[in-house]
Amino acid sequence: MSEQAPVRSPCVSICALDDHDICIGCQRSGMEIATWGRMSNAQRYAVLQRCESRARMQGLWVGAANEKGQQA
Repeated sequence: MSEQAPVRSPCVSICALDDHDICIGCQRSGMEIATWGRMSNAQRYAVLQRCESRARMQGLWVGAANEKGQQA
């Protein structure tokens, strides 16, 4: 039985925390950034969902385009 590969960090090398302790690049909180290396894959997926939600709320979400070229 093979071990699942770790979920990759969403870091985009634009590292600066805003006034709410959220990175303007990846949308993780300071605590999420600090503890990423010790998280399980399930915890990491939960963080990624929160990052997407934060980005969408700010109008920053750039999702993958579908086959018609529309944003998902």
